[in-house]
Amino acid sequence: MHYTRLSEITDIEVIARGRGVDDRRRLNRIYGRGTWRKLKGRAVIEYTNGEIWLAELHWYEASNSGRREEKDKRRLRRLT
Repeated sequence: MHYTRLSEITDIEVIARGRGVDDRRRLNRIYGRGTWRKLKGRAVIEYTNGEIWLAELHWYEASNSGRREEKDKRRLRRLT
């Protein structure tokens, strides 16, 4: 389900970096070589059906590429 982020991402943590990123080869092929990190954080998001949730988001990031492939991983609390 698609969503729109309504707040900035907070409580950002690094899940994996460097060789610990399982999709490193695919990310290098698609977005170019870089030192990839997988991160997670929390944000308020609104789904296309109108529901608003505090959710945990996961994404990949590299210094030369910025944030890529952001996705909602877990719904934490329904706000509406």
